[in-house]
Amino acid sequence: MPNDVDGALSALRGRVDTLNLELLALISQRAHVAREIHGLKVASGRPVHDPEREHQMIERLVAENPGPFPAGVVAQLFGELFAATKSLMEGEERLRLRVARAPGEPDRLVRVGPEAVGREPILIAGPCSVENAFQIDQTAAFLASRGVRFLRGGAFKPRTSPYDFQGLGAEGLELLGAAAKRHGLRSVTEVVDTRHVEIVCRHADVLQVGARNMQNFELLKEVGRASRPVLLKRGPAATLHELLHAAEYIAAQGNGQILLCERGIRSFDNQTRNTLDISAVALLRRATALPVLVDPSHAAGRKDILAPLARAALAAGAQGILLEVHPCPAAARSDAQQQLDFGEFDRFQAEVFGPRVEARPAAEVRS
Repeated sequence: MPNDVDGALSALRGRVDTLNLELLALISQRAHVAREIHGLKVASGRPVHDPEREHQMIERLVAENPGPFPAGVVAQLFGELFAATKSLMEGEERLRLRVARAPGEPDRLVRVGPEAVGREPILIAGPCSVENAFQIDQTAAFLASRGVRFLRGGAFKPRTSPYDFQGLGAEGLELLGAAAKRHGLRSVTEVVDTRHVEIVCRHADVLQVGARNMQNFELLKEVGRASRPVLLKRGPAATLHELLHAAEYIAAQGNGQILLCERGIRSFDNQTRNTLDISAVALLRRATALPVLVDPSHAAGRKDILAPLARAALAAGAQGILLEVHPCPAAARSDAQQQLDFGEFDRFQAEVFGPRVEARPAAEVRS
């Protein structure tokens, strides 16, 4: 009797093994067909994901279920299969992106004049907005004397209220460009309109696309056609998938000189302006070879925790920090509460960068 049972078990297990292989082959065939469907949808510009179609397929499978699995188990099994197929398609799509990190690809460098972003962490600093010639020149001179190589400043300012200060526009661009050139710095400023790209390119070394415009696709295409590096900020409610695809809009126009910037996302907590997503830094470093920067000023909306946030960002792999600095923050026309004065900047720099940033005398920078 035992030998009969053992023989029966062996035969049944053999059938199970055969069925497993047949199921695996069918699942693989299904994935190949799904890949063909995905390719046709992409080529024809149709939506890739069709939840209604998935729902209809599961309803039919449940209706025609011969047993013995109950309807809920059948729905769960095929739901998992559909989800795995969707993940497969998304993974292949990510690998096809120009901005995706290829297997074994080293970090990419973005050249800004003689500077290279993507090696040692850099610091981009300056006021939220350019307010007058004295303010931006004083800031540029100070930052240059502290070894900073990038000057940021807003000329066109997208604001929540239409009655808030909107920036000096073209005049602000000229002041920013002149101050940066005078003190040997590279300038970074935001462009908010496709009509402004040309004039911003004449005065700035890096074009910034702000969080509010991360999915302004026409603007992304336009800066993608420009001959300037682009600093792309993550929107406050954007996923990393959406951020990478926004960068792809720029890269698809031929401009691969892209800097990605995490600047905080919206959450339920009201102690900070936004919540700095440190995990985004580590995830982006895996997903793309593009430099990843962090803006703790806009994440926190307050100056007392900027240094620990910046240290955390660098520890997670950030390759640069954006920081708002103003000669007199109390008199600033925008974001007064999050801008550092010069003394506070010195303390921040020492606490975050320590001896790695070497100061240069202002006279040497001007020469």
